[in-house]
Amino acid sequence: MEGMELQKIEGRLSGLTTSNEEGGEAPKKSKQGGWITFPFITGTMMGLSLVAGGWASNLIVYLITEYNVKSITATKINNIVLGCYSLFPVVGAIIADSFLGSFSVVAIFSFVSLLGMIMFTLSTTIHSLRPARCVIGSSMCEAPSNVQYAVLYMTLGLASLGLGGTRFTIASLGAEQFDKTKDQGIFFNWYFFTLYIANVISFSVIVYIQDNVGWGLGFGICAIANVIGLALFLLGKPFYRQVKPKGSPFTSLARVMVAAIRKRKILGTFGSQDYYFGTTGVLKMEAGASTKSFRFLNRAALITEGDKQLDGSYTRSWTLCTIEEVEALKTIIRIIPVWSTGIFLSVLIGIFSSLTTLQGLTMNRHLEPHFKIPASSFVLFNLLATTVSIFIIDRFFIPTWKNLTRRTLTPLQRIGIGHIIDILGLVSSALIEIRRLHVVQTHSRIDQPGLVVPMSAMWLVVPLSIMGIGEGFHVPGSIALYYQEFPMSLKSTSTTMVSLLLAIGLYLSPAIMDLVDQITGWLPDDINDGRLDNVYWVLAVTGKVNFGYYLICAKYFKYQQNVEENDRHSELAP
Repeated sequence: MEGMELQKIEGRLSGLTTSNEEGGEAPKKSKQGGWITFPFITGTMMGLSLVAGGWASNLIVYLITEYNVKSITATKINNIVLGCYSLFPVVGAIIADSFLGSFSVVAIFSFVSLLGMIMFTLSTTIHSLRPARCVIGSSMCEAPSNVQYAVLYMTLGLASLGLGGTRFTIASLGAEQFDKTKDQGIFFNWYFFTLYIANVISFSVIVYIQDNVGWGLGFGICAIANVIGLALFLLGKPFYRQVKPKGSPFTSLARVMVAAIRKRKILGTFGSQDYYFGTTGVLKMEAGASTKSFRFLNRAALITEGDKQLDGSYTRSWTLCTIEEVEALKTIIRIIPVWSTGIFLSVLIGIFSSLTTLQGLTMNRHLEPHFKIPASSFVLFNLLATTVSIFIIDRFFIPTWKNLTRRTLTPLQRIGIGHIIDILGLVSSALIEIRRLHVVQTHSRIDQPGLVVPMSAMWLVVPLSIMGIGEGFHVPGSIALYYQEFPMSLKSTSTTMVSLLLAIGLYLSPAIMDLVDQITGWLPDDINDGRLDNVYWVLAVTGKVNFGYYLICAKYFKYQQNVEENDRHSELAP
């Protein structure tokens, strides 16, 4: 009886149960999983994130200095690679959900990543794999041959695929080790903490080694980190709880749409019709078994005489789906509006990062007479702020919130707080830019391209830190929401939804900047003659509108199950 009760609880949590009749087995409480897997998964994440940051963060410089690629061409290659950087995780998650499972995908693509790092290391140590070095910008530089370009693209392809198959799939694997929503939320906090710490090390230590010691040593360190990460991951195999895929979940979602359309003309009252559950054949609609929203889709589970097999049984087909499959599709549809509010945040982060770098190039970046911070390295302050904020949120903010309100901080509330903080970050950027332009006018720096404004670039740390704190709220909150609400068959795909948002933002940001410049002229080549402050104000206002849209979406969004109820069920489960 206890096992049956546990099965019912797990079925309601996931919105998707699997029956013996459908080829699966009743879920059993596994002794695997839990916090014993945490050091293996986070250690793997640290190693692989160091690898990703080590080659991606300095790619433009690598192309220009090692392959004599022109700066514009290098920028285009970098943008394409960054797009793949964000889109490939979605592909990796689909493979994990549909065919191989999270463990196999992470193991395979970690090895692919290692091959990419070996190729990077060889390309910097074997002279025939790259053109002869020359002075940057010289018209006499030897262009890469077709073979050298082929080696380069193969290297970038392997490295991007390795990242795509591991970055968010390992997050899904980690969350699968826990039953309680609270524990999953804590894991996601530490997942992003590890990710940002690794990025900080990559953007500082590894990039410094590549620029000042040697590319071969820098990539060699990344290769060693990859080996350590892969070894840790494989050592933890006996402890992992592995969820086996049940075939492509996207096929079942498509079948619901097709079956509902085919049965659109069937008349009857939904509450009195027979529905197909898949667990015991034909059952009457139970109270709460199907949600009232998107009732049209319920038709996909309506049983008709045409659905009966020759032996009198019923089975899933393109005309008959289970109620669980119908509810899975409804869940996806319900979460799309909330997900769409993250598109602007991704665009905002992309534009903010670009403009902040441009501001840094025109400001005094010296900390002392002989030490100047590279403009692109200011992103470290954003990463540090995000890392510290995630730790503080997990250890202090959330417990304090619960003590004061007697309620758990929900993912939607966490995302909403992130929206507000990001808007404040844009306002601070606008105010700092107003001050910078005042200094430009005071010192008559207009129409003098390339001259540095006598204003410390450390002022940029303020908006970078505020934006970092905002990311500390809304990024882990988004991951937790998608993982909690997505159907069980799409858990790996759920964690890549943020990556998809980043990809969309990456592609939209340059287009929006070009559009703003064409309409207003606020973004000339020399920003001392421009009005970046107006751009920031427009982004802040648009952010407020987007936040209003988010509040509407959040108001009408209903969790599949209360988070606290979920945790109580997990504690009662044997």
